[in-house]
Amino acid sequence: MGQTITEKIFSEHVGKKVFAGEIVRSKIDMVIGNDITTPISIKAFEDGGFEKLANPDGFAIVLDHFIPAKDIASANQAKISRDFAYKHNLKNFFDEKDMGIEHALLPEKGLVIPGDVIIGADSHTCTHGALGAFSTGMGSTDISFGMITGGNWFKVPESIKVVFKGKPSQYVTGKDLILEIIRILGVDGALYKALEFTGDTIKYLSMDDRFSLCNMAIEAGAKNGIVAYDEITKEFLDTVAKNNNGLRAEPKIHYSDEDANYCQVIEIDVEKLEPVIAYPFLPSNGHSVSQAVSDNIRVDQVFIGSCTNGRLSDFKVAAEILKGKKVARHVRLILTPGTQKILRDATKAGYIDTLVDAGAVVSNPTCGACLGGYMGILGDGEVCISTTNRNFVGRMGSRSSKIYLANSAVAAASAISGYITDPRSL
Repeated sequence: MGQTITEKIFSEHVGKKVFAGEIVRSKIDMVIGNDITTPISIKAFEDGGFEKLANPDGFAIVLDHFIPAKDIASANQAKISRDFAYKHNLKNFFDEKDMGIEHALLPEKGLVIPGDVIIGADSHTCTHGALGAFSTGMGSTDISFGMITGGNWFKVPESIKVVFKGKPSQYVTGKDLILEIIRILGVDGALYKALEFTGDTIKYLSMDDRFSLCNMAIEAGAKNGIVAYDEITKEFLDTVAKNNNGLRAEPKIHYSDEDANYCQVIEIDVEKLEPVIAYPFLPSNGHSVSQAVSDNIRVDQVFIGSCTNGRLSDFKVAAEILKGKKVARHVRLILTPGTQKILRDATKAGYIDTLVDAGAVVSNPTCGACLGGYMGILGDGEVCISTTNRNFVGRMGSRSSKIYLANSAVAAASAISGYITDPRSL
């Protein structure tokens, strides 16, 4: 019987052929922690009396949620990770000096590669599946076990095959494809399953699109999202290798067999798809942008950023739409680049000047506003259209606020009018 790409990755790591449903102990290539979750992992590690990390070069700490620190509590939280990183002389420790949101920064640094098994104490660790890796979020104590042993236990997930057909129309992005999938499946329709994204549409998707696609696999309940290695992956990795004097390790490339077993197959005609807007209060509450326009939804804040859509292409399309225009008087437009490099590249390309001229404000790379931490908190009754990944009650601030999820083009167009707007209408 054939295997899926996810089954093949685990088989390679375990040293024997394994299939969905089997419980396996797998070595881990990269463990990822952040300023929120790592302190719990560190406590478990130290309370257990352990002195050495099993694989120090396979452990990355990225301070990204509340950095620079927003208050005393977050400063003390970050200090725990800093002290641990310096004590163990961690090679892959990222703080203010080289800032970025973990799921944007690690691919940029060449630290996650095809064929990896990756775990992180953050639900959106599934982002890295865009590179053809198995990548998933786990709890902080699970991360500690990985720090101690260099491995962990997994149930090999069943796979749902998602077949995207056709060329996306203008302003239809990876964000829209995943919002449509979540609309179809619901927030738990892929519970503990792998979402394997395939079809002729994939060749039209940039790496930025693929990162967005896999990033939100968790919003359908999935264990991981994954896209097979192809020429676009290769071009991305070649650039990353050039910028970093090589990758962390050699890629191990796997493809699903034609006779692989899938628990479900979903086909989507992308050519018929409009930009998708997720209404409050679930990412699964998807509607077409046409519906949103007809609903005449006034917004107070527009947010472009996060590990989902804080990449260079997001600021490029926003700048193209906002060039020579102004943000509506009653609207706040907040931009949060995913990394310092993205900020620098967007600045060099002129995108930041264009966006600031239009009325935007640029924050440091941080998760802040996405989880209601800082740099864009919503007040009572306020409405935000956001390129982030969650729109739960109170997610970005007040419990009476509302969040509409959209791609960066829709967000930029909405900033001009002050209402959710179809960028194709401009």
